[in-house]
Parts: sequence; C-alpha cells; structure tokens
Amino acid sequence: MRVLRDWRLVPEEWTGASAALGNFDGVHRGHRALLDVAKHQAEATRRPSGAVIFEPHPQEYFRPDAPNFRLTSFDAKARLLERFGLDVLFALRFDEELAAMTPERFVNEVLVKGLRLSHVVVGAEFQFGKGRSGNAATLRSLGIAQGLNVTVFDLVGAEDGQKISSTRIRNALKEGRPRDAAADLGHWWTIEGHVVKGDQRGRTIGFPTANIALRNTLEPAEGVYAVRVTLEEEGEQKSYDGVANFGRRPTFDKKDVLLEVHLFNFAGDLYGKRLAVAFIDYIRGERKFDGLEALKAQIAADSVNARQILSAV
Repeated sequence: MRVLRDWRLVPEEWTGASAALGNFDGVHRGHRALLDVAKHQAEATRRPSGAVIFEPHPQEYFRPDAPNFRLTSFDAKARLLERFGLDVLFALRFDEELAAMTPERFVNEVLVKGLRLSHVVVGAEFQFGKGRSGNAATLRSLGIAQGLNVTVFDLVGAEDGQKISSTRIRNALKEGRPRDAAADLGHWWTIEGHVVKGDQRGRTIGFPTANIALRNTLEPAEGVYAVRVTLEEEGEQKSYDGVANFGRRPTFDKKDVLLEVHLFNFAGDLYGKRLAVAFIDYIRGERKFDGLEALKAQIAADSVNARQILSAV
C-alpha cells in the first residue's frame, strides 16, 4: 500500500481512486464495511482503492491538552488498512489550512482537484469542513456538482443492536471490557511500543516484565490483563502469551502510568524491542499489596488465570 501525505502532489497512477473518507480510529467493523464498498467500486471500475484519513486526528488538533483517546497510532492504523488490501492511503495533514476550509473548498480543492478521486464513501454521520458545517448530504450534493460519485453508508450495528463506533469501543476499554471492544473492532485491541527500562523489581521476584510507556494512546481500565504479545525475533514475527499490569503500581507508590508485561516461556533481552500487546481479557483491578511476597503470590495466581483464559482463545 502506498502512503501519500500531500493532497497537492498525487502521482498520476493514484488518481481516480475509489476511497473511504474518515478518521478510522481503530479500523473497526463499521469502518471496514465502508472500506469494503470503496474497494468493490474500485474493482468494478478498475481504479485504485484507498482511504482518506487526517493526521493528526482533528480532535488532537483542536484539543491538544485533552486526554489521549486514540485506539490506534498512525503506524498501526496504516498496517490495519494495508492488511485490508487497499492500494493507497491518503494521510492528509490536518493543519490550520485544512481546519479553515469550507465544505465547498474541501470538496473542490482537496477531493476533486487535489486527490482527483472518482468515488468517495462516508458514514451517515460524517461531518467535515470549518466548524463541522458539512455533513454526508452536503458531500453528496457537492459531489454531484463536481462530478464526484458519493456513497453514504449506514453505520454497522453490533449484536446488541447498538451502532459500532470508536467511542463505544473506547468506553468498553475504559470499563475493563476488552472482549466487548474486540467484538466491535473485529480484532484484539493492541498497544504497540518499545520496551523501556523500569525499576527491574520483577526479575527479583521471578516475574521479569517488559515495560512500555503509553504515548498518544487511550488508557484502558487500570488493572491486570491476559495478553498476547507479538515481537520480531531473527526476522520473524513470534507470539507469546502473557500477563500484564496497566496502572500506577500503588505497592511502590508510583504515580505515572505504565504497561508492564510478563511473557510466559520467554527468555531473552527485550530492552529496545518493539512489542505489540493484544489485550485479551481483564482479570482484576489494580491494588496495593503489603510487601513483595504478597505481590509475588498474586502475580503467580494472575499468571495461572491468564494461562487458562488464553488457552481457550
């Protein structure tokens, strides 16, 4: 999949694409339904298939001091979109100019003259343009005037009848319901990051951990999780089951949040390595223990619980 960041400089080979338009945070089942429509249209017309996203996320641009909310980093999002089989990803830089564009200008200058799209697919609740003054109906009307085909797709519903959304998934993760989040995502929610040096207490009690500091990523419910970890070893992607704690480590009076992962059946140095940690199930909330022995006993119990959970996944 080719990644293009400047809507003014699109090579001829990527013009005429059929693309889904949105933020696609999480690339959940609803997003993939939109992408599927764009992809099928591309195949039918023998045009490139693609997605148009905004980087940074508009919410980050307008509210830079707000708590982190992203389900997926840009890199993770790009990988998920590539796995879907798209030809091109238009990652538009969301800056002062783009934020100030009226709906008319965005359609005319960016979608039609810049990206030179042939077809756009959006969700029924899509909003765009300065002050979010445009919606899906606006896009369809402007598209007709500019010769741009527009498909407005109803949002996909979950098994409980509610509509799947990134907000719904965020709430599930904040409430310690990673399985519910995964049901809407269509894949396990995953945190990616490089292993950093911590206090190295885990190895002294027989449970060495890989520590990952979250950056620009949603903070899930604090507590202990059964996880599945993917990392590269000798040029291959390998997977390990494990148990993880996300939180502030109250036993040691820490205040910063950290993801600490203990991998089962792993021996080696993880410092500096990039891990992808998939959250499978929530085991318990984080709590303070009276000393290392009590903590060690609880981690052992959590590990047994995690192994049982993961053996059935």
